[in-house]
Amino acid sequence: MNPSATDEIQLVIITGMSGAGKTVAIHSFEDLGFFCVDNLPPALMPKFLELMKESGNKMNKVALVMDLRGREFFDTLVRLIDELSASTWVTPQILFLDADDATLVRRYKETRRSHPLAHSGLPLEGIEQERRLLDELKGRAQLIYNTSTMKPMQLREKILVEFSANKQTIFTVNVMSFGFKHGIPIDADLVFDVRFLPNPHYVDHMRPKTGLEEEVSSYVLKWNDTQKFLAKTTDLLTFMLPLYKREGKSQLVIAIGCTGGQHRSVALAEYIGAFYENDYKIQVLHRDIDKRKGLAK
Repeated sequence: MNPSATDEIQLVIITGMSGAGKTVAIHSFEDLGFFCVDNLPPALMPKFLELMKESGNKMNKVALVMDLRGREFFDTLVRLIDELSASTWVTPQILFLDADDATLVRRYKETRRSHPLAHSGLPLEGIEQERRLLDELKGRAQLIYNTSTMKPMQLREKILVEFSANKQTIFTVNVMSFGFKHGIPIDADLVFDVRFLPNPHYVDHMRPKTGLEEEVSSYVLKWNDTQKFLAKTTDLLTFMLPLYKREGKSQLVIAIGCTGGQHRSVALAEYIGAFYENDYKIQVLHRDIDKRKGLAK
């Protein structure tokens, strides 16, 4: 049975520069319940659209990644997009992912991958050629995301907010440092006491500093007990965080406490926040970092 006008299908075509985040994007659409296909050649798109149309409501949200691995078919893709735009049974959207040349070159070097169009092996050559080939398609895109300064989690959140049917709240993990002498945070869901670790307070030149400074952070993190604590704690949190998210919580507060909330808890809160920044929306807060003698409000 063909879908009626009221059963309009949502079709998102994800394309753009290689290295701009298409893998993160397709995983994000999977999380939103989209039927996803990676690297579908445009020449196969008519048959796929036919299957979509005949499925009734079984494939009413579809995301397709299409890039220059199928570049010889891009004329077909442009023609199909024009045809779909005039249809009544599907709403096509093009999401184009872009990034500046310097960022793309850095990402290729970090991953040690070769650009699919860089015949000489130099990433910039392939990037420049790809940008020329995709120029027309970029001009047709309804959404263009420049990911140059985005972390993977930020791109994921942007997609979830834009394409979520009910604009649901993103699960946020707040990692807070605090000092026990100022009281345990009343909004904490999980509390970890790290007062058993060596205290930089007793190293004279570190006393006025905080765990945000490299010297203090390195001191806190260098001990075997610290590394064992972090390994066990991140193992526990890696198990628990998805369960809190599945339960429907929108916010979780993880409180890390030391004596004054200036050194150890600050360094460890920063570490744990960075550990999960690619998987969740993270906010790192330091409640008591300035409540030293003479600075308390």
